[in-house]
Amino acid sequence: MSRWEFDLAGALVLIVLIAIIALSGCQPQIEPMPPPVVVPEVAPDVVAPQPPEPVPVIAPGVPRDAYRYQRELTGNARALWGISAPVATFAAQVHQESGWRPDAKSRFAGGLAQFTPSTADWISEAFPDELGANQPFNPSWALRALVRYDKHLHDRINAATGCDRMAFTLSAYNGGAGWITKDRALAAQGGADPGLWWGHVERYSGRAAWAFEENRGYAKRILRVLEPKYKSWGPLSC
Repeated sequence: MSRWEFDLAGALVLIVLIAIIALSGCQPQIEPMPPPVVVPEVAPDVVAPQPPEPVPVIAPGVPRDAYRYQRELTGNARALWGISAPVATFAAQVHQESGWRPDAKSRFAGGLAQFTPSTADWISEAFPDELGANQPFNPSWALRALVRYDKHLHDRINAATGCDRMAFTLSAYNGGAGWITKDRALAAQGGADPGLWWGHVERYSGRAAWAFEENRGYAKRILRVLEPKYKSWGPLSC
């Protein structure tokens, strides 16, 4: 083999080696593609399950039916009285009036709020935009009417304290606003403070004995006995 042929063979061997090295060590590594994410199709009318509503804790002495109306009563009270509305007072009042039975009837009144026909008529005429339907046996109407009528009375009564003022309001709701003026006059004549209910005006009245006992017991039971049972619902009056 001539020198020229030897050099050519060596060159070819060198080229082959370089090619092998390049192919084995310098070729870029290609990572495998991840599998595609498959999103299951959901029918348009399929609704995702909702978490169950929390079960209310039943307070001792509070009817279970009361919790059916808690949200509605609270909403109405805050809409008319503001965020600090005495919701517990209104709940205690409904408890006293009907025991939370929307079909409750007495000799002269009916519904959750136990309005007499004449009072229900007056409310529907005085507030036609919100209560013109005049439906005392409709729970929604009755609850709205109760907090509205209470506010109507409360706005027209002055007292030494907020608790006394609510007691006057409840007395007026039960027996009529006209009696408040008469009772206060009698209290003043007897040396009592006409701006205080407890221990003062509550001791005086020209009503019949049975009406006097019922009226005074009404405010006392709501504010002293029933209201504390609903303290988790919102502010109290006393």
